[in-house]
Amino acid sequence: MPNGGVAYFSAEFGLDESLPIYSGGLGILAGDHIKAAADLNIPLTGVGIFYKKGYFQQQINENGWQQQRYPDVNLEASVYPVQLAKDAEGRPIIIEVTIAGRPVYAKAWYVSLGSVTLYLLSTDVEANSESDRQLTDNLYPSNQDARISQEMLLGIGGARLLAALGIKPDVWHMNEGHSAFLAFERIRMLSAEGVSFETALEAVKASTVFTTHTPVPAGHDVFSIEMIDRYLGDYYWQMGADRDRVLALGQLDGAFNMTRLAVSSSSKVNGVSKLHGEVTRELFHRWMPHIPIQDIPVDSVTNGVHIGTWLADGMKKLYDQHLVSDWAIRTQEVDIWASVREIPATELWKEHKKAKSEMVQELGLPLTAFGEEPLIIGFARRFATYKRALLIFSDLDRLARILGDAQRPVCLIFAGKAHPADEPGKDLIRRIVELSREDRFKGRVHIVENYAMDKAKKLVQGVDVWLNTPVKPMEASGTSGQKAALNGVLNCSVLDGWWVEGYNGRNGWAIDGVTDGGSDEQTRQDSETLYRLLEDEIVPLYYKRGERAIPTEWVNMMKESIVSLTPVYNTHRMVTDYWNRIYVPATERGKRFRADNFEVASRVGAYKRFIRDNWSAVHVNKVEILDNHSSRIGLNKTAFIAKIDLGPIWHKDVRVEAVGSDGRRGIWRAKLELVQQLSKGLYVYEGVSPEIPIDVWRSNVNVRVTPISPDFANDFEMELATWG
Repeated sequence: MPNGGVAYFSAEFGLDESLPIYSGGLGILAGDHIKAAADLNIPLTGVGIFYKKGYFQQQINENGWQQQRYPDVNLEASVYPVQLAKDAEGRPIIIEVTIAGRPVYAKAWYVSLGSVTLYLLSTDVEANSESDRQLTDNLYPSNQDARISQEMLLGIGGARLLAALGIKPDVWHMNEGHSAFLAFERIRMLSAEGVSFETALEAVKASTVFTTHTPVPAGHDVFSIEMIDRYLGDYYWQMGADRDRVLALGQLDGAFNMTRLAVSSSSKVNGVSKLHGEVTRELFHRWMPHIPIQDIPVDSVTNGVHIGTWLADGMKKLYDQHLVSDWAIRTQEVDIWASVREIPATELWKEHKKAKSEMVQELGLPLTAFGEEPLIIGFARRFATYKRALLIFSDLDRLARILGDAQRPVCLIFAGKAHPADEPGKDLIRRIVELSREDRFKGRVHIVENYAMDKAKKLVQGVDVWLNTPVKPMEASGTSGQKAALNGVLNCSVLDGWWVEGYNGRNGWAIDGVTDGGSDEQTRQDSETLYRLLEDEIVPLYYKRGERAIPTEWVNMMKESIVSLTPVYNTHRMVTDYWNRIYVPATERGKRFRADNFEVASRVGAYKRFIRDNWSAVHVNKVEILDNHSSRIGLNKTAFIAKIDLGPIWHKDVRVEAVGSDGRRGIWRAKLELVQQLSKGLYVYEGVSPEIPIDVWRSNVNVRVTPISPDFANDFEMELATWG
């Protein structure tokens, strides 16, 4: 088994519809991530859970209500061979996790994908009680006891499994906060070797990275403190710390927040699009209000999709003919895709028509009444209310006119599941079924049952337009539109998630998603924009036929979409970004913190403890702003002079700066230099203004003191700041 490399933990993995242990975007992304790592020969080990009953099978009853069925996953039917992990003597590897004081045992299945192995834990073990055998039956149970048990199995059990396999990762990647208890287990392991809690925490943090996908507070797992005590109380002393110190890693608003734990135990945090990075900084700003949003240490790596999984066979053959021979392993090279512009319009349109025909046939859609090629718009994703499946139905009469034009027919196809506990989500499905039965929408609005990867592939390959209408900025990234784009399907989407980066004005259509007028006003404006786009641009362009009855301008737009989006929004580019920007630095940092018997980790742990214990003594006593002041720092510039009391903290362990608004939603910073020591711990700092009009910053400027260290992963690692 490989040492080093990356351990990638996720609560779900979508490799293929034949292994239905995923519920939606997070799992599909995780599956695409590890496939791309395998393609690129990146040393990575996946860790997840084998859900015996998978995600539910959806049936829609006569009244339009979603029904859930939970058949056992058929391992024999899996496209990817699933095998039991065994030790050198051929015995199944069994790990034990103490959950709420009782031992729970888990075995592991594994799937091999080239250089990558995915391990999946299961509690369906004879030594367990009947209820414990069922702990890993279903994804995302609504019951909090089952949920925390699964998360302990994933994080703690996953770390123990890797130890049992002899795998020692350089980097531990938490894909969402579900696996964050792995930090507890790694600290416990080090504590058992005699490493102190603060040192162990720094060593763990140095080699751990965290990707958050959830832009709303409600999307983060939260457990009561009483529940953490009940389930993990035995853990506190084993980690070498008292209860309060351990709980402080995840405590937020009187409860224990798994995202907070993940942030506290990671050296790098990233969102999944540029906009989501901004939204996450705003979200985390509530935890650390004394740090400006712009300074919250959150990076972003925009999601991509695995081209080999989502590309239609016909399109692949077309690319094989017209692109360089090794294009499939060079997908992130922009120049390679320029050749798509040279593909004859007739060939591209022919392949698209073929994919469309296959979709209609395989999904059993009764579209023959509309002739060969009605414009088909697809909307397929999880049915959550913020995704606004009903936005296109805001004005039923207007929509009926658009869909019902005999010369230019338009059809809508919907697909998706609602979480079993999400009644508003289920009601969206019921309402679409109800509308599809109205005479004016009959045959023009369809809903596809039991949405999964197999049906998703047909839809992203076969529709003409991919519709996405979330409430901005609640879509962290979204990847279904990227799958559509690489197949030549055009996006019409709210400028949220990845689309705000990808849209260039020529490769699809954009709905602004303005956010300043309240939700009703946003819905009104977005639906008006959508109808206008359909009436004035999308439908006319699709039906504008040139030579040989081909919509030449539409096909040119398809080419623009493929050329501009595919090289950027694919997982080869995404995983390369993770490797260069996140995995390699975390590998180096982790090794440095562990070296020489944890010398750096020990020093940083002690330093942070000293800073925390003495930070209350830091005060900004007096700030002066002097115009045209000739100081030892700069001649004839506006200067800042501040008296700072640092107490026992050394002056070289802090940064002092003036901070203010730049008037454009950004901030400026001007470093202040130490110019005089007045007495023990009391200093004078001076600095000059930035090159910004004085009336912009003068009304909104302050002086800030922050602790610094060359060993910190970022300037605000301690989340401390004192202001004047």
